[in-house]
Amino acid sequence: MSELVTGEAVALELRPARLPSRALAVLLDLLVGVIVYVVVTIALVASTASLDEAAQFAVSLAAFVLVMVGGPIAVETLSHGRSLGKLACGLRVVRDDGGPIRFRHALVRGGIGVIEILLTFGVVACVASLVSARGRRLGDVFAGTLVVRERVPVAHTGFLPPPPPWLAGRFSGLDLSAVPDGLWLAIRQYLGRMQQLDPQVGWAMAERLATDVAARTGTPAPQGVPPAAYLAAVVQERQAREARRAFGNASAGAYGTQPAQPPSLSPAAATAAPPPYYGSAAAPPPPSPGAGPAETRETPSPERPGTGFAPPA
Repeated sequence: MSELVTGEAVALELRPARLPSRALAVLLDLLVGVIVYVVVTIALVASTASLDEAAQFAVSLAAFVLVMVGGPIAVETLSHGRSLGKLACGLRVVRDDGGPIRFRHALVRGGIGVIEILLTFGVVACVASLVSARGRRLGDVFAGTLVVRERVPVAHTGFLPPPPPWLAGRFSGLDLSAVPDGLWLAIRQYLGRMQQLDPQVGWAMAERLATDVAARTGTPAPQGVPPAAYLAAVVQERQAREARRAFGNASAGAYGTQPAQPPSLSPAAATAAPPPYYGSAAAPPPPSPGAGPAETRETPSPERPGTGFAPPA
């Protein structure tokens, strides 16, 4: 339960990569690196033929470091953890909290990878990956990263319950820009699994998540609204805004806060005081008090058209 709230919820969605898939990805990366290094070496030999042996050796060493060490670091930094080998094997490097890696993480992984992969032919990396519970090598341990699998079998995720109809449109003016993605992920996972939790534990988790959302939005849950219903309404409002940004106002009916057929209320919600009704075009507006018979119009019949024009005999 603590992992779900503190940001480790990504471990519930992604699986750590094991040694066989990681070894295959490293071999593919090394193969690509060797091919690039050979091409660069041939070009350097042709262009530095007039230099002495010491200068040629220094240029070759610099090319080796740039291609075999700097290349993987740059690729992982720019692709946020997806090298060519990892992309082919469906793997990705992420931080321990599930976020994308940055340059410092790729630099530490690449620097230690020179020792545990290139100098020792991968023996140290294989031993460390077999000993680790999540398959991490020494570079991952020092950099605070984890290699996970992106292509996993589709699992049956928990159904996100819609908020009660009496909360529809209540949070349309809420500022959600300060809520981080990790908190949204924790809320979605809680809503999908709250039916499987102990009632007391689920209520405590909902209160903690609702408190975090209220602290970042500046708007606490209304008085008398359960924290789970408050979270469901906020998530629905965020989905509606994302749909409007992606598809325009035409998709507001599919993701908006006004459901066409609102779900049935629970017994606890049905006994509560009914909130104001938010708009419906089913019934016509009542006539104004000053309206008289002059506002009443006759319905034209087929024999006598109501346009004022009499057809010729």
